[in-house]
Amino acid sequence: MGRLFGSDGVRGRANQDLTAELALDLAVAAAHVLGEGGGHRRLKALVGRDPRISGEFLECAVVAGLASTGTDVVRVGIVPTPGVAHLVRENNADIGIMLTASHNPMPENGLKFFRVGGWKLDDAQEDAIEARMLDSWQRPMGAAVGRVSDAPQLVDDYTHHLVSTLRSATQGSVSLAGLKVVLDLANGAAHRTAPAAFRELGAEVVVINGKPDGTNINDRCGSTHPAELQRAVLEHGADLGIALDGDADRAIAAAADGDIVDGDQIIAVLALALQERGLLKNNAVVVTAMSNIGLDHALTARGIDVIRTDVGDRHVLAAMRAGGHNLGGEQAGHIILRDLATTGDGTLTALLLMAVMADTGAPLAELASVVHRIPQVLINVPDVDKHRAATDPEVLAAVASANAALGSRGRVLLRPSGTEQVVRVMVECEDADRSRAVAEGLAAVVGERLTLRSAAR
Repeated sequence: MGRLFGSDGVRGRANQDLTAELALDLAVAAAHVLGEGGGHRRLKALVGRDPRISGEFLECAVVAGLASTGTDVVRVGIVPTPGVAHLVRENNADIGIMLTASHNPMPENGLKFFRVGGWKLDDAQEDAIEARMLDSWQRPMGAAVGRVSDAPQLVDDYTHHLVSTLRSATQGSVSLAGLKVVLDLANGAAHRTAPAAFRELGAEVVVINGKPDGTNINDRCGSTHPAELQRAVLEHGADLGIALDGDADRAIAAAADGDIVDGDQIIAVLALALQERGLLKNNAVVVTAMSNIGLDHALTARGIDVIRTDVGDRHVLAAMRAGGHNLGGEQAGHIILRDLATTGDGTLTALLLMAVMADTGAPLAELASVVHRIPQVLINVPDVDKHRAATDPEVLAAVASANAALGSRGRVLLRPSGTEQVVRVMVECEDADRSRAVAEGLAAVVGERLTLRSAAR
């Protein structure tokens, strides 16, 4: 069996790769690993989920696993992933588990883990959980088993946290009155919390894709499918649009003219606003290898350093903590404001973006124009053995040839997805047509060489 944990927890097709049995075993192992050092006191865990239907039975398995170890479990219900992180910290819980496959399609699901303080796990903790799944353990009995309770009201506590955090970050001066925003909620976990927070801060809110039914999460909507958001912004004459993903830990935007404002541009807007107020720590931001080189050009021209990490928000956060930085994130819209939250929070990011608009009086398109994006083509090659992407000689030769051809005028990045059986091919070059041609050529090589059908034969 390969490593269970990917770039953000454990993920797979619900009831096929991610079974109730696996979810239970992971919960038991997590309680043993994350509860170490707690002495003889009873441990406390918080469990939340997004609206997908498989979360219903997987939640039962996770809760059963935790309680069987003697851990008291609080079920929060449907809540964004950053909500679980916040509630773990605020309620002094030892463990947090969020059932979600984030931006992935409905048939998939996953488990995201949080430790004391609302922080995601590091590699060593994930490895320890996997190893502990193989161990025998002494089961508590009688009154020593865990108790299970429901606390849906904690979702409202998270909403209040969003509002109070924004007011605190702006010294109480913020008002979003006069700004009209379209929220695409991906039929996901933020369908209650996000509209409530924006409205409490004075914004006029139009909601689309805010009626989850368990099967429609991320279905041609949300941050990975922004076309409907773009149309709605134009239709309603909104100042901007915000698209969250299924668990609301990421956000992208659309300007009043419908043009997409991605995570790179949002990071630039927030970085410059923080710099102007003397609040950008170490005058630097942390981004991943996927970020557009145009972000580097925009920020370095203003004296801001750009630090790059491997793809994945936990790598970004690790670099932020190591270097004492307070802003970082990913092009896809997963942005971490470390002074305000322990993990990426799409709603909080969007609120801060609108606060900059309100403070400056500038439209989003003008603020985002600081980043001149170099043409970048990203092709996802599905149904391939992603684990061979770094070793197949013909794939490696094709990448080397493409890099040599582009020279200093471009770059190629080949990356296995951390959450799907997909290899991502990214090409960046000033010539958009050339970027497309090189990316399509590499994608064809990847598809031919790494196809699972070939591997099966």
